[in-house]
Amino acid sequence: MTRMETPQTTPIDPIRLDRLAEVGIRVGLNLQPGQDLLLTAPVEALPLVRRIAVHAYRAGAGLVTPLLSDPELTLLRFREAPDASFDRAAGWLYEGMAQAFDANTARMAVVGDDPMLLSAESPDKVSRASKAQSQAYKPARERITGFDINWNLVSYPGTAWARQVFPDLPPDQAVARLADAIFAASRVDADDPVAAWAEHNAALRMRTDWLNAQEFHALHFTGPGTDLTVGLADGHEWMGGASLARNGITCNPNIPSEEVFTTPHAARVEGHVRATKPLSYQGTLIEDIAVRFEAGRIVEATASRGEEVLHKVLESDDGASRLGEVALVPHGSPISQSDLLFYNTLFDENAACHIALGQCYAKCFRDGAHLSREQIAAQGGNESMIHIDWMIGSAQIDIDGLHADGRRVPVFRRGEWAS
Repeated sequence: MTRMETPQTTPIDPIRLDRLAEVGIRVGLNLQPGQDLLLTAPVEALPLVRRIAVHAYRAGAGLVTPLLSDPELTLLRFREAPDASFDRAAGWLYEGMAQAFDANTARMAVVGDDPMLLSAESPDKVSRASKAQSQAYKPARERITGFDINWNLVSYPGTAWARQVFPDLPPDQAVARLADAIFAASRVDADDPVAAWAEHNAALRMRTDWLNAQEFHALHFTGPGTDLTVGLADGHEWMGGASLARNGITCNPNIPSEEVFTTPHAARVEGHVRATKPLSYQGTLIEDIAVRFEAGRIVEATASRGEEVLHKVLESDDGASRLGEVALVPHGSPISQSDLLFYNTLFDENAACHIALGQCYAKCFRDGAHLSREQIAAQGGNESMIHIDWMIGSAQIDIDGLHADGRRVPVFRRGEWAS
């Protein structure tokens, strides 16, 4: 153990934290010898970042480059920066990231920030800063949504995040509880987490193989407040768990992951749907979302809380009010059964079936690695500078797969796989 890794008093189990770092490198990224790694994380997550670096170098990483963020610096900008600052973002940084990805650098993001960090800041400034950030991030985002390189998300139990999830506990106990939840959902409680992920990936592959063989034209969701038909893009492909990136490396982008997902047709979504869980978005909790689609576009949208923010999201660009993803998650998933609201999309989306506003994933098309942006759009893929998931599944939701000739096949019944 190096001087930088001197043990400190912490409610987070260091053994399971090390396992999470190993899973992130070996399963999440499947980092290859000689491959560089670009890593972003909140400064509080340094204990995990250091263990990730250890396992990356043990796997033969060429160079690990960490970029750390600090919540206090973020808040200082909102409280001290001139107004014009909120229409700018560090485009040069994201152009550099894109160049790194083009050189086959892997990408990992450690999430663990305070989900409510910006809740007291000006909604106008938050919206403008988010839009500028999304526009500047486009060169790097395109390499991710196009699945050009192996990438991965893992989580660290930050104190502010933990106190949001467990508000009635003292900070140390809240962190310990959140750490336990992250470790369980990430399958690092198993004696052999890498083997546990191999078994889980095989189960997800069985689901995607069945869905791809069906070649459904659409999915029909029904339940309380929901009667929604989601047309599927032409030549769509279902994905889930481990996936092959364009650089030839098989990786698990999300740790944890319980979903199988594909691309909707941007012009063929009809009906109404009600969210089954709140959406935590940039410091605002948006509750009781209800929307109506016509010809693929949301034409009515309400929420009991955060409705103004929801409307701003839908106005982000032309593709923001259309769907870029539809995902199936059984109600019996471990994250759902934890009965926790994580205020973090990486976890909350794996508790229920969900849809995503905005950008689609090029990998969710047959031969997607060789399709141009124009071809993806022609097949129904949506383009946007946002990608925001929100949950529509529950134990009361049924889903049927619709074939082009009108045949219906049960897919989910009462929130679980029909077969």
